[in-house]
Amino acid sequence: MKILIGGDVAPIGRNERYFIDGDIEKLFNDLLTEFKRADLSVINLECPLINESTPILKSGPVLGAKSACINGIRKAGIDVVSLANNHIMDHGPAGLKNTLRVCTEAGVSTVGAGMNLSEARRILIKEIDKVRIGVLAVAEHEFSIATDNSWGANPLDLIDYVRNVKEHWDSFDYLIVLLHGGNEGYPFPSPRLKNICHFMVEMGANAVIVQHSHCPGCYEEYRNAHIVYGQGDLLFDRNSKVLYKGFLVKLLIEDDLSSSMEIIPYVQDSSRIGIRRMRKEEEMSFRQSLIERSNAIKDETFVQDQWLKFCEERKHYYFSKLLGHNSLFDKLNSQGLLERFFYKPKTLLRSLNIVSCEAHREVLETIFRHWVVSNFSSED
Repeated sequence: MKILIGGDVAPIGRNERYFIDGDIEKLFNDLLTEFKRADLSVINLECPLINESTPILKSGPVLGAKSACINGIRKAGIDVVSLANNHIMDHGPAGLKNTLRVCTEAGVSTVGAGMNLSEARRILIKEIDKVRIGVLAVAEHEFSIATDNSWGANPLDLIDYVRNVKEHWDSFDYLIVLLHGGNEGYPFPSPRLKNICHFMVEMGANAVIVQHSHCPGCYEEYRNAHIVYGQGDLLFDRNSKVLYKGFLVKLLIEDDLSSSMEIIPYVQDSSRIGIRRMRKEEEMSFRQSLIERSNAIKDETFVQDQWLKFCEERKHYYFSKLLGHNSLFDKLNSQGLLERFFYKPKTLLRSLNIVSCEAHREVLETIFRHWVVSNFSSED
């Protein structure tokens, strides 16, 4: 059995009209056969499909694509789209509701989002040759998360994950978890993310595929299961002047439910539409880099050191965001100028305590969600 998993797809920019027209040859080129030959193919749909713009108040870009873009997804033979990501609520409940309707009418299954938490946490079951494949999708907490009585994506919640898997253990034979999280542009797992993925395997996952980082990462085998830390964008035309690289994940499942994993590297660039296989020399170099990163994360010290290096590079950016700086103060603090002259160490330690302590952080998050965000929304 061949299961093909692709990364983030947002039918925007130059690619949008080809999705609308269903011109899958232009979009997928020589990779189209991989989707057609797969027994099950899955992607992450990184934006809602909408008929009208109803943007929410949020931090970061607001994405959306026309409903007709489902034509390219359906014609490519994509069976399942994950909606558990940080953009699926960019146009509010109306955007998600329309996305679910459009996918259903096109015969494309969805997972990871719904009208409430109960629907969003549903494990999708696909039976292939009498083997029940379970697909569970979760997303880190941003502006897209469902609650008991509101639309959104299934949140990354390890307690709920264990309960969900345990509750439906008899419903599937092989479980794939799609985890939308990690840090953009970072090709390694953080110590926290690696620990989470290991735990998911320990609690029943046969494969954990991390998406969202917008760059190819690395992978590992853990307790006979497959973990991928970042595939890169699949079709996401964020900046046509930039070269994007990534890889498809192909899971080969045997009759005894043992499995192996293959990767299929691809590239998309500014000179042509869509993705295509890398040239032989480029693919060899890509695979070698991927292997080197994957070998490196076997060393826990390396994982920790790389994470500290990444955080060191981003520390002033994060301090400015935490302290609420505007664009001018952001620029002034790019080298830590404001931190040194306006914030005493004890001030920053109080901030550390609020974001680190679970009880304090819960209060802070509740205040932001129920008062700050709702007040801003009502003003609009």
